[in-house]
Amino acid sequence: MVAHSMSSGGGPDLSSATPVDREQWRAQVKKVLQRSGLIGEQSPAGPVEDVLASTTYDGIVVHPLYSEGPPEAGSPGLAPFVRGSRPQGSVAEGWDVRQRHENPDAAETNREVLADLYNGVSSLWLRLGSGGLAVDDLADALEGVHLDMIGVALDAGEDFVAAAEAFLAVAAEQGVRGSALSGNLGADPLGVQARTGRPGDRDGAVRLARRCAAEFPELKALVVDGLPYHDAGGSDAQELGCSLAAGTTYLRWLTEAGLDVDTAAGLLEFRYATNADQFLGIAKLRAARRLWEQVTRACSASEAARAQAQHAVTSAAMLTRRDPWVNMLRTTIATFAAGMGGAQAVTALPFDAAIGLPDGFSRRIARNTQALLLEESHLAQVIDPAGGSWYVESLTDELAQAAWRWFQEIEAAGGLPAALESGLVAERLSATWEERRAAIAHRADAITGVSEFPNLDEAPLEREPAPQQPSGGLPVHRYAEDFERLRDAADARLAETGNRPTVFLATLGSLAAHNARASFARNLLAAGGIESTDAGATESTEDVLAAYAGAPVVCLCSSDKVYAERAAETAAALKQAGAKHVLLAGKPGDPPPEGVDGFVFAGCDALAVLTDVHEKLGVGR
Repeated sequence: MVAHSMSSGGGPDLSSATPVDREQWRAQVKKVLQRSGLIGEQSPAGPVEDVLASTTYDGIVVHPLYSEGPPEAGSPGLAPFVRGSRPQGSVAEGWDVRQRHENPDAAETNREVLADLYNGVSSLWLRLGSGGLAVDDLADALEGVHLDMIGVALDAGEDFVAAAEAFLAVAAEQGVRGSALSGNLGADPLGVQARTGRPGDRDGAVRLARRCAAEFPELKALVVDGLPYHDAGGSDAQELGCSLAAGTTYLRWLTEAGLDVDTAAGLLEFRYATNADQFLGIAKLRAARRLWEQVTRACSASEAARAQAQHAVTSAAMLTRRDPWVNMLRTTIATFAAGMGGAQAVTALPFDAAIGLPDGFSRRIARNTQALLLEESHLAQVIDPAGGSWYVESLTDELAQAAWRWFQEIEAAGGLPAALESGLVAERLSATWEERRAAIAHRADAITGVSEFPNLDEAPLEREPAPQQPSGGLPVHRYAEDFERLRDAADARLAETGNRPTVFLATLGSLAAHNARASFARNLLAAGGIESTDAGATESTEDVLAAYAGAPVVCLCSSDKVYAERAAETAAALKQAGAKHVLLAGKPGDPPPEGVDGFVFAGCDALAVLTDVHEKLGVGR
């Protein structure tokens, strides 16, 4: 850190720069935190910057300032592959833009596929079987698609053997050489077990792998899918550890079947989620490559065979059904993280994917998000652009260590198949989900457009229902689901009665006195689909009662000074006028005002407050 004086020309005079040490920086930070009220006049017990630190769901402390970190992890394309699996990165031709398709209508899927390929998509991800297109319709869906030019990744769940055979039959009908086929046949028995609770077809996966090794040198046979663990609410390290355990299991199966370890490793592609936390997404992909190199090195694979093939997918768990337009921004950040993190293939889910089958507009936005990052932002023109950042390197290192500990625990439990069957994985992911759920409920993890800044007047998007995905195994969550459940109940009340559930804001004093807390309360209530009316500026309890129209729930809004003068009197008068439940916008005082039944404030359990208000208003009965 360096302080600069200004030269006579108005710019910094670098010749007179003086160093600034950490203690001087801490003194400045302390002043700012004191002015903002985050700390008192006394210094905190530890370093002042710890006030600004946060902790991930893996227990990794994210510091506000990094002035040192682990050494850079080698060079791109060389072990341990932290900086990328390919020495040239994506500079030569960009990453593989892979679009997902799951429409069960083969003709519509074909139209969508051809539109995607014509407009910049370079490979396809097809959901087949019970979760998408019928396997028997695959040939119709691929009509006009040149399989010697376009990679195809299949995702057929339990039907992966039938889907692979159908795909290879289509390729044979087109006369495509085996060496020209690329993509992934999508065999994933452990993914099937994670999603359904039933063991997948190990023998079928091994047969496909052996056939690929013999006939299709550029075609992957198995996918190591981290999405079931991410979608169950798991942490980044948990997703990494589970995928590492799955990949290790597949290596064992394939080498036991007679394949050498280099060939076996080359038949795997790993799939990971990236979300709106761009730095964790970047670090996760970098850590994944380091971890896989460690496993394959222990298995005596050659250096080239230790490079991990990665397919990054923007998180479905982060997508919202309410205010879905914000999903475009979330997806852009997640796609950015995938590209920065070095994934070879990237899928940007359409912004309406949580609602149903995406339409043409949302599919166009999804593919153009990638086109913009590649062609306008030139993101692929730098190899590992985050490399050397003390923060990113530290986060990569700590995330890798946390994931490795979880991987070792799974291995000690008998490997991933046993850990899934015993419930160990489900139990650990559930604990993380509950922790995440609580952070969302308290709005510590904000969801823009849902838990923060909701738009009560938005018209819900309508989409055709998406195919039902397999169930019976790990649960599938979306971060917004609890708040959206309340919104759905409130909308049902509106549809039934013509009126939204409403809370009266008893605003005390002038606009300057009550506006901040009234705005806070209004925003919080809207997150539950609840409308607010208010009394405006008031000088007395009589003014408040004159505006009160009989709402069962009211919320007092003003400054602490006005509360001391009028809160108890106003609460009593409102209850006498018919109010059943009185909230106060602000933290509880000592003692709290008489007649107040609850409090809403920054950091409160907003979900619990809203659920209670729904009950008091009879919503959902």
